[in-house]
Amino acid sequence: MAYFGKNFTFEKDENVDELINATGLDFLKNKPSQVIEKDGDSYKLILKTVNHEIVFKSGVPFVELVRGTLEVSSKTTITVDGDTFIQVQDFGSDGTLTSKREYSADQLKVTYTSNKWDGVAYRYFKA
Repeated sequence: MAYFGKNFTFEKDENVDELINATGLDFLKNKPSQVIEKDGDSYKLILKTVNHEIVFKSGVPFVELVRGTLEVSSKTTITVDGDTFIQVQDFGSDGTLTSKREYSADQLKVTYTSNKWDGVAYRYFKA
């Protein structure tokens, strides 16, 4: 896949402030550069600006510590389907956040939805 190992930098977003206000998930204020790598059947998602790395296998749940104003944990599952990576973060009573990352050779589009908000938010990154 042409996007593995490439650094994707933030370009613009839509409705992210509304998502943050509705869910209280302030870690979404960060706009980190992102790199995705593959090693065998494992993947590594590197969020550079916030020094956060997630190592995962497709479809296998894990506990993720997420840093915003406070550090919170979620039960996270990332499922890989071709060039699409769907991350579901379950924060218990604080709801769930779904991040759908769609990669191409030179662009990354992230679509956010939550059970605590009726809207859809987007972030766009360029390699």
